[in-house]
Amino acid sequence: MRKLLAALVAAAIAVLVVAAPAAAASLREITGFGTNPTNLRMHLYVPDRLAANPALLVAVHYCTGSGPAFYSGTEFASLADQYGFIVVYPSATCSGSCFDVSTAGALRHDSTSDPAGIVAMVRYVQQQYRTDPNRTFVTGASSGGMMTNVLLGDYPDVFAAGAAFMGVPFACFATSDPSMWNNACASGQVTKTPQAWGDLVRGAYPGYTGTRPRVQLFHGTADTTLQYPNFGEEIKQWTNVLGVSQTPVTTDSPQSGWTRTRYGTSGPQAKVEAISVAGVGHSLPLPGMARMAIAFFGLDSTGTPPTTPPSQPGACRVTTTVNSWNTGLTDQLTIANTGTAAINGWSLGFTLPAGQAITSGWNATYAPASGQITARNASYNGAIAPGSSVSIGFQATHTGNSAAPSGFTVNGAACTTA
Repeated sequence: MRKLLAALVAAAIAVLVVAAPAAAASLREITGFGTNPTNLRMHLYVPDRLAANPALLVAVHYCTGSGPAFYSGTEFASLADQYGFIVVYPSATCSGSCFDVSTAGALRHDSTSDPAGIVAMVRYVQQQYRTDPNRTFVTGASSGGMMTNVLLGDYPDVFAAGAAFMGVPFACFATSDPSMWNNACASGQVTKTPQAWGDLVRGAYPGYTGTRPRVQLFHGTADTTLQYPNFGEEIKQWTNVLGVSQTPVTTDSPQSGWTRTRYGTSGPQAKVEAISVAGVGHSLPLPGMARMAIAFFGLDSTGTPPTTPPSQPGACRVTTTVNSWNTGLTDQLTIANTGTAAINGWSLGFTLPAGQAITSGWNATYAPASGQITARNASYNGAIAPGSSVSIGFQATHTGNSAAPSGFTVNGAACTTA
């Protein structure tokens, strides 16, 4: 009778279980991460193996793109697997999916636009994963390359270095045009003295006297979208900001048609590094360039990271109640918010014991069916107030092991169990 009742209840309220190959490391969306004035979306990639005191990289997409598209179309996630750092992929939500690098609210340290949301993502990951605050980096292409310049100017206290693919100087795109498009800058017609460019950066955070982030720049000579003169203007700006000569210390060619100049020092972590790519248009990064960015950041360590990422208990508690029979079971899960801030949107991660496979579930969606599971909130139960809880559950088959799941996390933070 218990078996029949459990099956009927589960079938009556089941939602789709998405079948997918088991995979531990995957791209996950995070919500409720903090101040987010422009409603950016956040996706997070945490590799299976993290380096001790891991670094954090923010990877910012191009116009018409998204965080998941930049994750799929670049090498940064695979490099994170290799070297044990974490990657945040922001997504713009405005028309055209471009980032705001134009308004007054975007071009200052106390930002009221996209940079504020991105920095909130950084703070979230720093807190949840105990990343090294001195090894936080940013990279991006096109609109993301422009945002890289903006974040380095707005938040020199947050980012240690940045790598901008096909960008423009900080504040070059400033405009009051509602479209936020600056044609003069895009076409390479905006030129300034190094001092004037540097003053724009320094003006974004008046009174800041700390270390400025190092900068790596990539641009194709045949770029007709953000034209090549912007590359030279970026070099003028950042050499001035970092107080080094505009005359390169070294010049070499890492690949045919690529010219690399380094400013300030000659090593792989120069103050400013610039790579010009002959005959290439608005189509960076090319294969191998992501690895060059990682080397510039100093993330290409050959040390072996630990087998499991460090995890600290978060403000959550999970209670499980399992009812089993010969080849099946149901599991009722209660997620309690033990913190002082509301959880707005949640994903519950956990590990199913070997031999178990989810066949249906209620009050959440579950994927994949076995191994490392992510359960995401339904439309009606995404908010968990402090001191409150939500209940979800699933039905599963088993091959003899009917134990409860383990390793619970909510939005990436480890939970206590009861």
